[in-house]
Amino acid sequence: MNVQRAQEIASSPEMAYVLCDGTAIYIQHVNEQSETARIYALNNPEEEREVPLYALTEQDQELI
Repeated sequence: MNVQRAQEIASSPEMAYVLCDGTAIYIQHVNEQSETARIYALNNPEEEREVPLYALTEQDQELI
């Protein structure tokens, strides 16, 4: 995922379907300089982590 799209998702009031390692996640913050995102799994919001943006993929909700 590129920086611009990750920032759009993070700032949007609408929930986007984004995966990291096959797990649905929420993007809390995007670090443009390091090209990373602070995320947490939707099924485990207590476990936050920093991941590279290339590890994130956006899925079309209609496929769910």
